[in-house]
Amino acid sequence: MLRKKGHDAITLVAANTEIVGDMNFSGELFVYGEVNGNVVGKDDNACLTLSESGIIRGEVRVTNVIVNGRIEGDIFAKGKVELAAKANLHGNVYYRLIEMQLGARVEGQLLHTDDLPANEPVILALPERRADKNERSASET
Repeated sequence: MLRKKGHDAITLVAANTEIVGDMNFSGELFVYGEVNGNVVGKDDNACLTLSESGIIRGEVRVTNVIVNGRIEGDIFAKGKVELAAKANLHGNVYYRLIEMQLGARVEGQLLHTDDLPANEPVILALPERRADKNERSASET
């Protein structure tokens, strides 16, 4: 578990609660309900825990994250990502350290990075498209 001593703030999104809009938090955030918006940890000690019943529809940018629910969006974690057995992710995971239990599901890419900024967008260059053997350029015809 990623809990650290000294967290000043603990925030709870309870079951049967829906948040519409982006959330910025410090310390620890526990989500048992639903968040429709981006979730951003404002400090290096920020830790998000998403329960089995929790859903986040948006981008997650936090130092450490524990997922046992559903996320529809990318995760950017400059610390550690823990994917528990019931984790269901629909998006890419940008991580420094990752732990994944049997049963966790990721529909997207797992992308390792050493220096991921907490609150800045990650820009990835797309690979150049290589011509298919059957394709001919206009100069060859």
